[in-house]
Amino acid sequence: MKEKNYSSPSYKPLYEQIKVLLTQSLIGGEWGPGDMIPSEIELASRYKVSQGTVRKAIDALATEHILLRRQGKGTFVATHSAEGMKLRFLRLTSIDGQKEFLKNEFISCTKGKADVRMGQILDLKAGASIIEIKRLLTFSGRPLIYDHIVVPASPFKGLSGNRVEEKNGSMYSMYESEFGIRMIRAEERLKAVGASGDVAVALGLKNGEPLLSIERVSFTYGDKPMEWRLGLCITDNHHYMNELE
Repeated sequence: MKEKNYSSPSYKPLYEQIKVLLTQSLIGGEWGPGDMIPSEIELASRYKVSQGTVRKAIDALATEHILLRRQGKGTFVATHSAEGMKLRFLRLTSIDGQKEFLKNEFISCTKGKADVRMGQILDLKAGASIIEIKRLLTFSGRPLIYDHIVVPASPFKGLSGNRVEEKNGSMYSMYESEFGIRMIRAEERLKAVGASGDVAVALGLKNGEPLLSIERVSFTYGDKPMEWRLGLCITDNHHYMNELE
């Protein structure tokens, strides 16, 4: 088969161009979370490229956790509802490695306006409508994380405190199932801070006691920022664990 020429001024390798086309189909909703995508042979025919080029593009998307290969079944769009993906971005782990029961305790859900900093983070105009959520994450009954979440109001129309309480689980899974927005990747910044105010009270700490601050921005398809989150964590019996490749 003679491969179609997708050359552009950027001169991306052909498999990267196919990766972009596949991602555009995901953005457009052709395949939703959990859906099986067409076979490599079908995609090769669609894009008029070799099966090997398609395979390389799919491998790249699988490495980024956008697609998921299942032996003998096919390739599927990854979903935060799947086991092992629900808490993909949660890195706080018990020092002894024991599995813990995680529960969310709802605090508040309010509407507001983005200030200049939040507008820059979420690619919004200052003054744009936002939704702020605050909740407490408990591990085996002990409060460990004070979660402060901000999302743009427009893509999450209808998001309310009642819906957050009803779901009582992964926010990313709810974003995906209720609003059709899947978080693909996240950027985090960590630093040590002292507990204060409502956070200290919620976590049962004295003012000034140490916390790990995890500031995260999560992105959907097209590298669009869709959530800002600040997690303030107690780490006396837990640590932040990440695998580096």
